[in-house]
Amino acid sequence: MSRIRIIGGDWRSRLIDVSSVKGLRPTPDRVRETLFNWLGQDLTGRTCLDLFAGSGALGFEAASRGAEKVVMIEQDAVAAAALQSNAKTLRATCVQIVRGDALKFVRSASQPFDVVFVDPPYRAGWIERIAPFLPGLLSEEGLVYVEAEYPIDNIERLTRIKHGTAGQVYYHLFVPAA
Repeated sequence: MSRIRIIGGDWRSRLIDVSSVKGLRPTPDRVRETLFNWLGQDLTGRTCLDLFAGSGALGFEAASRGAEKVVMIEQDAVAAAALQSNAKTLRATCVQIVRGDALKFVRSASQPFDVVFVDPPYRAGWIERIAPFLPGLLSEEGLVYVEAEYPIDNIERLTRIKHGTAGQVYYHLFVPAA
């Protein structure tokens, strides 16, 4: 087990445990810093969905910055248990952890979200499978953050407004297409 630091908000500098699950890659600090500069540092009142929660870095970062509700979806039992433990340690009452399949979740989700984080395991085709459902998950002013091992120019019914790279990580911010 390793640990990562929350970089902003109420839990700034707090460490969270990261389980040793194959393929789990917490979003690097530098990328999280850029992402939350894009989103604005204060997420007060926003609802967020972390579809492939993994370490929980993105979801806990959003909760630390005032998100009203953060739903984290994680299929792996060990990773989900670590998320539960971290939520308890942080007293993160706004965080809901759902152990399950992200694709099944997006097919049945009824609540719109203001921010959706998509950082799936690499080389498994998840982005292509999830993409058709993303616009339907968003509130009117909703944003989708996607992290991948390759650059993404567009996603059906979404427009890329920002993007960057850090090492082997390509990250992107999308809004609903006009």
